[in-house]
Amino acid sequence: MSDGQSEGGRLFFTSDIYRAERKKREEDGRTVHEAARDILVHTSCDVLVVGGGPAGTAAAVAAARRGADVVLLERYNHLGGLSTGGLVIWIDRMTDWDGKHVIRGFADELLSRLKPDSIAGPSRDVWGSRDEECASYWALRTAAYHGIVTYSPTIDPEWLKAESLAMARESGVRIMFHGLGASPIVEGTTIRGCIFESKQGRRAILAGVTIDATGDGDLYAMAGATYSTEVDERDIHGSMNTPWLFGDVDMEAFLRFRSETPDQFASFMARGRESVGFFDKPSVSWRRDVAVFMGPRLAGYSPLDIDDLTEVELKSRDLMVAHLNFYRKHAPGFEAATLMLSAPQIGVRHGRRLDGLGKVTRDLWDGRIANDEIGVSPSLSPKFANVSIPYGCIVPRNIEGLLAPGRHLSCDATSHSFMREIPQCWLTGHAAGAAAAIAADRGIDVAKVPIDELRACLAEQGAHLNEIPARQMSREAV
Repeated sequence: MSDGQSEGGRLFFTSDIYRAERKKREEDGRTVHEAARDILVHTSCDVLVVGGGPAGTAAAVAAARRGADVVLLERYNHLGGLSTGGLVIWIDRMTDWDGKHVIRGFADELLSRLKPDSIAGPSRDVWGSRDEECASYWALRTAAYHGIVTYSPTIDPEWLKAESLAMARESGVRIMFHGLGASPIVEGTTIRGCIFESKQGRRAILAGVTIDATGDGDLYAMAGATYSTEVDERDIHGSMNTPWLFGDVDMEAFLRFRSETPDQFASFMARGRESVGFFDKPSVSWRRDVAVFMGPRLAGYSPLDIDDLTEVELKSRDLMVAHLNFYRKHAPGFEAATLMLSAPQIGVRHGRRLDGLGKVTRDLWDGRIANDEIGVSPSLSPKFANVSIPYGCIVPRNIEGLLAPGRHLSCDATSHSFMREIPQCWLTGHAAGAAAAIAADRGIDVAKVPIDELRACLAEQGAHLNEIPARQMSREAV
């Protein structure tokens, strides 16, 4: 790893570990020929969801509850994606800046299933509070911003796995773990399912509608959909890292150190940067004796490059050990800290963004309501209105039979900074599942799903929606 160049308070690295090997590959240019072969059809279904992260789990449950026969294909042994296996246990802002609970539906139902000892956060009566003391308390616990308390709970990842799985099974979803979606099955411009890899080799799943919930648009990219990979370098959404948990800590003692002795804390952080290099502070978890480190965040790497992914894993684990040693010696509350867990899944924030029939863009932050709205997201700050999310942002422009909810949806780089978050992935996944079930049931393409029917289904399943003025209503969703 070479020294990073600082930009916007973050580090941009260039790869040293794999540079020679990369150059050799480029110069060599060798290939092998893979012979054509017939592939066994493993199963067929109305709706196939590839990827069991927040968007994929929500999509599978919503589609099954609408009556579809649903298969959910997941490469790991659990559901929840980055919210569980990626240790993104801080669920950012389910409420708007007035304290209104706007991200609901699947998301709210899932979190409501967690018992009190597996979720922590401000109680409903203080959502939207601007009380200085209350906001200061919750700001230290990642649940208040701009002096306003928000519903941003932290969760036990194991219980979120358990309840995500329970909701899927109760809804009748057919779950397939340890299967990696390898390539879409394409006829002309229509997706007919997916070929996957497992210990049994390559097999196929045929589907009426396929939902790409891979997080990086793996299926839609291979199917020929257009997309963007640009990032906003002012934001962390182009960064990667592997988070970790430290156990046997006293987070209350550490938070007192932060809040009551700010000069000492600033000195501590400066010494950490001098000693460790790229240094981060912990966040609270669902327990007072467990700390989560969501960084350090490493920028300048691509989640679509195996060398970069490997290097980020190596660098993150080096940083994890260095942090443990430094915190044990210098941080109040961390004297007996233990290494509890490093995330099984790497923390990717951005890979591809779809070129969709619709798009979440900066000009939608003014409070206008999309005529194909599928949900409402909190804005980045109180100076902006809630953001109306259009159905078109999950519908590819130039392929049929596929929807793409989650962080790889259609949006500009600035809007991606919040559209990639866990609650927004639940929101768009919920809508994708309902739309896919309607399309499969009616035998129509996903772009032709009637918006009024889709919104009625979402409302019935608990989603929060704005009322669309009559003059804006149209028969089709996009």
